[in-house]
Amino acid sequence: MDVVEYRPERDQYVWTFGGVAPSHRISPGTLLRLWTEDAFSGRLTRVTDRPGDVLDMTEVNPQTGPFYVEGAEPGDTLALHIVDLTPARDWGASSTIPFFGALSTTDRTALLHDPLPERTWIYQLDRAAGTVLFEATSADVRLELPCNPMLGTVGVAPAGREVRSSLVPDMFGGNMDTPEMKPGVTCYLQVNVEGALFSVGDGHYRQGEGESCGTAVEGAMDVTLLVELIKGAPAPLWPRIESDTHYVVVGSSRPLEDAWRASQVGMIGWLGELYGLDRLDAYQLLTQISESPLANVVDTNYSAVTKVPKALLPAGRAYNGMHTHLREQAATL
Repeated sequence: MDVVEYRPERDQYVWTFGGVAPSHRISPGTLLRLWTEDAFSGRLTRVTDRPGDVLDMTEVNPQTGPFYVEGAEPGDTLALHIVDLTPARDWGASSTIPFFGALSTTDRTALLHDPLPERTWIYQLDRAAGTVLFEATSADVRLELPCNPMLGTVGVAPAGREVRSSLVPDMFGGNMDTPEMKPGVTCYLQVNVEGALFSVGDGHYRQGEGESCGTAVEGAMDVTLLVELIKGAPAPLWPRIESDTHYVVVGSSRPLEDAWRASQVGMIGWLGELYGLDRLDAYQLLTQISESPLANVVDTNYSAVTKVPKALLPAGRAYNGMHTHLREQAATL
């Protein structure tokens, strides 16, 4: 097995999907050991830091990559298995940022009142306990919350020579901000350009569904990925995630109901592929078994998730058992 280790320097971060030369060329079957910077580019470090003073909004959500996968062609499916996510620092940061967040006036929801005040929270990580510490600034409240590492951003280059900001989620993946992107899952993305050109970043030490204020517990991350390429199978229109317990589809759009619709239609298609159901049978089944958590309601596009539990379905082999194969590989590392 080829192993590639990559810790980018500050001038090697990328800020878009598409339009960037690859950092590496890798073969299917490669194990990647990566480091990703936090969404603030490491600039929020103290509770006294104000985002408006220390952040460069042209340098938020830095990505590690992109990686050119040898043999990947448009119409193929890229499989990325998240073997491990380990916080790379002993603290993470979150904040309120002017004109950003689900419960604030924004440039898209233009109102006359002032934006919410800027405030920063620093969460200390207890590695032994597996928790991060919430400390309120307005009352004597301290809460140890479970540390649940995830990647906010996983994506490939878009089709049609598009170049998209690393803040955007869409059909190519990108900044989906779903807690489903966690260790032990396999993400399936449609290849749009030769080599796929995928990047990852935006590590979160934990995040609630929806990412309400726009920032999770943002933190640098040590990332271990297995990369595979699937040919000869229908490529997913919208990103798919497979865990040991669920099939997941992420749709991204505005308004929010269109993001939800995209994820639902995406799951109807996947159920058809897995079990030979026509659209109406799959629609009926989905209505009775689906779970619909939100991923984010703050990004340039919102992201909604449709999940179905494997326990309620006949045994299936998505992509000829790729997830099981990668789980078995990961267990040997």
